[in-house]
Amino acid sequence: QVQLSESGGGLVQTGGSLRLSCTSSGDSFSSYAMAWFRQAPENGREFVAGITWNGGLTNYADSVKGRFTISRDNAKNTVYLQMNSLKPEDTAVYLCAARFAPNSARPSGNLSLYAYWGQGTQVTVSS
Repeated sequence: QVQLSESGGGLVQTGGSLRLSCTSSGDSFSSYAMAWFRQAPENGREFVAGITWNGGLTNYADSVKGRFTISRDNAKNTVYLQMNSLKPEDTAVYLCAARFAPNSARPSGNLSLYAYWGQGTQVTVSS
């Protein structure tokens, strides 16, 4: 069983930065592909970034490419999302997700593949 807990959200001005963290309490963290999704009140849950089990490959939504960076530290059971040059349209609840994929070749943006989810952390970008 995997339990995920996000932290690092908050209020920031346009152009600012935040670093989100997601820590897993389960075993075999390195067997899981990880991803960040976000959900704004008016929108559905959308893919932000994903990373394979060993950090070898990453994938980003076009809207965040060049501004956000996903990374992981398997020794700490933690995945990170560094967010730079934040915009008001980045305002959302950010959720961490995990799927068992020890040999995955590419991180997936398909939310239906992710079996485990955190509660989310609020990110608000003021204009």
